[in-house]
Amino acid sequence: MGIKEINGKFIVSVYRRHPVTRVPIRMQKVVDTLRKAQMAENELERNLMKRFLEETLITKSSKMKYRALLDKFYESLKDRDLAGATVENYKLCLNAHTLNRWGDKAIDEILPEDIRKLIKVDLADKSKTHQKSMRKYINGVFTYAVEAGLVNRNPVPFMQFRMGSKLKEVLNETQAKILLDNAKMYNHEWYAHWATAIFTGMRNEEQYALVWQNVDLENRKIYVRQVWTKKDGFKDLTKNGEDRVVEIAPPLVIIFKELKLKNTDSTFVLPRIQEWEGGRQAEVLRMFLASLGLPQINYHGLRSSWATIMLGRGIPAVKVMRMGGWTSLKTLNDHYLRLSGIEIKGITDDLMLHDPSEKTGELIELHKRSNL
Repeated sequence: MGIKEINGKFIVSVYRRHPVTRVPIRMQKVVDTLRKAQMAENELERNLMKRFLEETLITKSSKMKYRALLDKFYESLKDRDLAGATVENYKLCLNAHTLNRWGDKAIDEILPEDIRKLIKVDLADKSKTHQKSMRKYINGVFTYAVEAGLVNRNPVPFMQFRMGSKLKEVLNETQAKILLDNAKMYNHEWYAHWATAIFTGMRNEEQYALVWQNVDLENRKIYVRQVWTKKDGFKDLTKNGEDRVVEIAPPLVIIFKELKLKNTDSTFVLPRIQEWEGGRQAEVLRMFLASLGLPQINYHGLRSSWATIMLGRGIPAVKVMRMGGWTSLKTLNDHYLRLSGIEIKGITDDLMLHDPSEKTGELIELHKRSNL
């Protein structure tokens, strides 16, 4: 708290705990002169006291409705570094499952039992993942309410969700080859897109944003620097917030060179396709896989297939993690490593409890006699 001078600028900050909720609140302002800093400090102190008074009156009146709290919470989300799609998920889920139930209810009248009933009973037919997300969203609302001094405590109870760990279906190396061979043979318009996913493990939104200036064919490198989402458009960040380098496999070099010759005027590496624009990439992939008798995975499943194929080939998990853009080995170890089967590979090679090749002729003769 106080005034600090850094590089010719004066940073003014005040810090107090709310007198009722004891939640700490900090206010800050940057000015260019000491005189302005002293004035700003007094102004921030007044604003902080005014905020405490307003929030205390609201808390004491206990009349704020849940509907009004949601509006304030949504406003607060704008000031956070959240993706547009994340904010949209909050709004969709909270409006769909809580607004009709609690909209006109005073926020201090919403009890842990109400929240537990909503998630465990009313949403019992939903997946455990959905239930867990709903608890997170509701907890976000009431955490904000506590920090803003609108309620004295967060009513969201501790809840356990027994999450299943079923293995999702992926393509093995042979199946991936069948997919690409047939897509090439039939000159399928998605051939280059599927090849890019299988050879690099890039996410759909990363492929959509891939431009030629981020591709170094000579050194076989892709610099993943942008993503695209329907909500936010193009952004200069990948999912985990860091650029990364992806190696281009030799077959993909050939595919990229052909694309460059065909689309000399395009800044994008992969051709724009109508179904891609409409978010129907999974539907197209499933239809083609079904025609080949292959597992009907979704588009993200191509990325999972790449990871399991790499691990199954003995590529160190840390390299797969780096190229795939995962932030930790835990995801690989908990899911993709199991999918690859590398953990159990070879454990039965020396298990010779029985040799079916011995006395095969005698067994066949015995079987014939038993059928007479």
